[in-house]
Amino acid sequence: MRALNVLPSLGRFVNKKRVVVSFFYYSALVVYAFFVLIPILYMLFSSFKPESEIFSKSFGLPKNWTLGNYERLFSRSHYGLYFFNSILSALVSLFLIAVFSSTAAYVLAKYKFKLSGYVYAYFLIGLIFPLQLGTIVLLKMMLSIGAYDSLIALILVNVARGIPLGIFILTDFIRMIPEELSNAARIDGASESGIFVRIILPLIRPALASVLLVNLIPVWNDFWFPLVFIKSDFIKTIPLATALLFGQFETNYGFVVTVLAVASLPVMVFYLIASKSFVKSITGGALKG
Repeated sequence: MRALNVLPSLGRFVNKKRVVVSFFYYSALVVYAFFVLIPILYMLFSSFKPESEIFSKSFGLPKNWTLGNYERLFSRSHYGLYFFNSILSALVSLFLIAVFSSTAAYVLAKYKFKLSGYVYAYFLIGLIFPLQLGTIVLLKMMLSIGAYDSLIALILVNVARGIPLGIFILTDFIRMIPEELSNAARIDGASESGIFVRIILPLIRPALASVLLVNLIPVWNDFWFPLVFIKSDFIKTIPLATALLFGQFETNYGFVVTVLAVASLPVMVFYLIASKSFVKSITGGALKG
C-alpha cells in the first residue's frame, strides 16, 4: 500500500522535471534563433533604407522605405550577370558532386575489392587538408588545361572539394541499406546500374540532399578561388564582385547590404526546400545507428 501511495508523487516529480527540461530547451532555441535572425533582419531592413539612415537608425525599421538600392543593383551594374555566374557555377558543381559522390560511395559500400579500404581512406584525407594549400599547383594545372579565367576552373575546384564529404556521408548511408533488396532485384534481372538508379538512389535521397546542402554554402560563398582563377569582369561571381565594392576611401553600404540580401536568397530558398530531407537523413541515421 505504501508503494502505491508513492507512485502518484513520483509521476508528478517526473512531469515537473520534463517541464523544466523543456523550458530550458526551448529557451536555448529561442536565444539561438534570436542571434541567427538579427543579422539577417538587419541586412534586409538596411537594404530598404537610404545610406544615411543605415548608420543613424541602424537597428530600427526603415523610416523612409526605398527601392533605390535594388533599382541600382539591377539597372546600373553587372550584378545580374554576376548572379548568373554564381548560380551556374553552383548548380553544375552540386550536380557533379552528387553524381560522382553517389556512384563512388555505392561502389565503396557494396563492392569489396583489394584496395577499397585504401581508396576510401584516400578520399577521407581530402577532408583533413584544405584545398587552399594546393593553390599554386591548381593554378598551374588550370593554366595548362586552358581553364584559367573561366567558370570551368571554379567548377572543377568545387567538385574536388565536395566529393570527399559526399563520399563520407553517402558511404555509411548506403552500407545501412539491406543487401537483400539488391539481391532481390538481381533475381528479377536488374543490372547493377539499374539497381543503383532504381533502388539505391531513391533510398539515399535524404542523405544526398544533406550532401548538397552542406556543400552549397562553401561553393556559393567561396571568395579565394574566384580571386585566384578569375580575371575577366564578366566571369566574376557574387563574393568576388561584392568584395570590390569596398573602396579605399568610400564605400556605399546601402548597395553592399542590398547585394548581400539578394545573394542570401538562393541559399535560404534551397535550405527551405531541402531542410525536410536534411532532418530526415539525420534522424534516420541516428535511429539506424
